Parts: sequence; C-alpha cells; structure tokens
Amino acid sequence: MAMTENATNRGNATTTRPALDRTFSVAPMMDWTTRDYRAFARCLTRRALLYTEMVTTGAILHGSPRERFLGYDAVEHPLALQLGGSDPGELAECAAIAEAWGYDEVNLNVGCPSDRVQNNLIGACLMGYPDKVAEAVAAMRRAVSIPVTVKCRIGIDDQDEDADLERFIDRVADAGCDTFIVHARKAWLQGLSPKENRDVPPLNYPRIYRLKAQHPELHIGINGGIKTLEACRGHLDAGADSVMIGREAYQNPWLLADVDSTLYGVEPPATSRHEAARAFRPYVMERLAEGVKLNHITRHLLGLFQGCAGGRRFRRYLSESAHKEGAGISVYDDAIGLVDERRLAEPARERA
Repeated sequence: MAMTENATNRGNATTTRPALDRTFSVAPMMDWTTRDYRAFARCLTRRALLYTEMVTTGAILHGSPRERFLGYDAVEHPLALQLGGSDPGELAECAAIAEAWGYDEVNLNVGCPSDRVQNNLIGACLMGYPDKVAEAVAAMRRAVSIPVTVKCRIGIDDQDEDADLERFIDRVADAGCDTFIVHARKAWLQGLSPKENRDVPPLNYPRIYRLKAQHPELHIGINGGIKTLEACRGHLDAGADSVMIGREAYQNPWLLADVDSTLYGVEPPATSRHEAARAFRPYVMERLAEGVKLNHITRHLLGLFQGCAGGRRFRRYLSESAHKEGAGISVYDDAIGLVDERRLAEPARERA
C-alpha cells in the first residue's frame, strides 16, 4: 500500500506525516493513551492511527498551558484528537485549534459512559440527543478542513439497537459526518459503572456489519472486545471498514508489532521487543531532560515483555525503581537487561 505525505504548519514549524489510513487504530483511553504511550507505540507500528485521551473543550479553552493537553511528538502521526463536549461553538473553536496544532483528525466522543462526563452532557449520553450531535458536527466541519469523526455506541439504556441507532447515524451523517467508529456494546448510563460498561453489556458485532451494509457511503469502524489481529481480519472481511483495539493494545503492546505487516503489508519498525525498547530510549532521554518522571514514561511499557523470560522481573523492577527520586536512563537500561525474550517465561522461576 503506497504511502503519501502531506505537510502541516504548526506555528513556524512544518511537519510531514503519512496520509490518514483508518484500517487499524488504537482507541482513545483515559490515562493510557498519553503522548508517551503514543510515542512508544510508534516504535511498534508506523501505520496505525493513534488517538489521544479524550480532552474536554473546557480544558483546551481554559486550561494552561495548552501544551499540557495538546502537546505531542511529531513521530506520533497519524494522530487524532478526541474531544469531549456538546456546545457547538466551543467544539468548533477546539477543532480549529486542533487543526492549527497539526492533528490529522478531530473525533467527537459520543461513547464514554462515565458519570462525570454525563453531568456535563459529554460522551455516550449524547446518543440521546442526535440533533445536538449533528449541530456540533456541522459547526466543527465548518471550522476545519481535517476530518471530523464520531465515536459512539450501538445505543444507550433502553434505546432500540436498530431503530434508534439508525436514527442517530442518519441525523449525524446528514450534518456532514461520514466516519463513525462504533463500540459494539450498549452503554447503560444507570446501573453500571464505566468499568462494567466495558464488559457487561453483550457485544453485537452483526449490528455493525448491518450498519455498514445499510450505509455503503459511510466509513463504519468497529470497536469493542477485539484482542487479536486475526479477529481484526475477521471483522474487516465481515464488512467493517476499519478496526479499533483498546485495552489489549495497551496491556499487550507487542500486539502492535504485527499490525504493519499483517494489515498493511509493509515492514514493521521493530522485529524484537528489545529492538523496540532501544528505539524508544532516545525519546525517554529527551523526556527526562524535560523534567518528566521516569515512571510516568515507563508505566506504558510494563506489558512489553509479557510471556518472556524475565518479563515479571522487568515489570517489578520498573514498578519499584522508576518512581524514585533521580531515577534516570540507567534504571530503564537495567530493567531491559533483565529480559531474555528468546526464551518463554517459566512461571515458577519467574516468581522466585
């Protein structure tokens, strides 16, 4: 698959990055898909579309410094900013800011079931207000030239997964949105915690396939409970336009190392876990020089050597040492040196 490049100005700097391809993406996850995780993910895949954590419009418009919420490394492209909000004017202003900062896409969160976001009319509760979402999307599209997309659920509470989802998609598509990433579970806003909403409501993948069949003109991505690249291929073959993986891509990051070859037919950036860890080392040093604590960076790597001899020692050593005052690159190097990825972990010996 050919890769083209386009240029975007950010202040006085010009960056080049690959053209947007949504075939595979890593889901936006609060506290997980930080800039450090995303930079590490680029040591494993060049082609996956990466998403920020959800950033609220209030944080962007009133938070300071703005770099705290929008900062990223150029290596992270292709990169999408996920916004949380419901006011069309604020969302349009934030979308314009995202474009000025060089983001490749702006995505509206219509899927998060958290009580905190419900109280501010953010996230999954917006599925009950398709007109409001449509108004917001229309305003955002008028403000930017980059894609405006929506991530939603198949429904909320007692909504009908067919009629109500169809009504929502039709209304928002009429406002100009042509890309939807759909989590194949309902969100129960009353009675289930955000954690339970990730597991308890049953998955309904066929509903996403039918949605795509009903709307061949739209890009329909699928999300929810997907853990392997084999499953990704299955969803693509069944009709989904793209696949988004969440927790598995974080907890088992080595999964990403096969994305480029399996789904895009190109060579991956790393052929071993140690190679990926070494490739990430210069970034770790740069962030340490900026004053970032080592544990804030390395917490995203704890699952890298899962299943390898020394993998548990690696995790334990970083967990116990990276947070200490003055912890530097030597701690990172020492942790990596504990692992022999050529051998599988031996549980009894690993616990010793």
